[in-house]
Amino acid sequence: MTALPAHLPRLLVDRAVAAALEEDLGLAGDLTSQATLAPDMHATAVLAAREAGIIAGLDLAEAAFRLIGDGVRFERRLGDGDQVAAGGIIAEISGPARLVMSGERVALNFLNHLSGIATLTRTYVDAIEGTGARICDTRKTTPGLRAFQKYAVRCGGGSNHRYALDDAILIKDNHIAVAGSVTAAYKTAVAFAGHLVAIEIEVTTLAELEEALAAGARVIMLDNMDNALLRQAVAINAGRARLEASGGVKLERVRSIAETGVDYISTSQITMGAKPLDLGLDVTLGAAR
Repeated sequence: MTALPAHLPRLLVDRAVAAALEEDLGLAGDLTSQATLAPDMHATAVLAAREAGIIAGLDLAEAAFRLIGDGVRFERRLGDGDQVAAGGIIAEISGPARLVMSGERVALNFLNHLSGIATLTRTYVDAIEGTGARICDTRKTTPGLRAFQKYAVRCGGGSNHRYALDDAILIKDNHIAVAGSVTAAYKTAVAFAGHLVAIEIEVTTLAELEEALAAGARVIMLDNMDNALLRQAVAINAGRARLEASGGVKLERVRSIAETGVDYISTSQITMGAKPLDLGLDVTLGAAR
């Protein structure tokens, strides 16, 4: 299994999965399974890939079967961050048939979605291999799923930007407009922040970049600059600050952005533009027990 820089806390996993199960089961539970399957019927299932990709979200998939009721076993054959080929087996599930069928959709919804993010992230990461730049996500995530989507980015080899408004200061164009200037916004932020709080400032022109550097900025976002401007920005910076390119980052352009010499490339495409990875659960019903 691929070693990951962090894991999903069980509390977050169980809370999200419990809410999803409650949404799917409603007040009366799985009527179809109750109507068609005997209470003592057993089932085995294979969770397999219909297409190649990177797996993410197995903790959530496993929790769907663990929380649905007693007696369902979930045995992993791969781990988060692992690559799976089309037809590859990801996990095997067995237990009471009604429970297996009732947990299937919630498990797949999480796993399809997060594996899609991990797979697209890996495509971006592979596209800039050897440049020294790193692919980062943004705060553009589905409400309520941010921790899981950002985890999927890490499974795909990407890096996380800030998680929320409270774990770093990111001074954007509107903050600068209200503060009056790049210098005023940055120096006010420095005076406010504790020594452990990171500060990044966004600039849109080379003049703003020079002003930010003069103010002492050490992390600077270069927003919506074309490659020619990015190269000039890297030359002006001369290694003084860490530079992040952002805005309009599409897969077909990401390699050329990385080759300008920036340190980071942030894009919402990997969380908001990823299609689900096609995974499925093939169930075999066994004799009643």
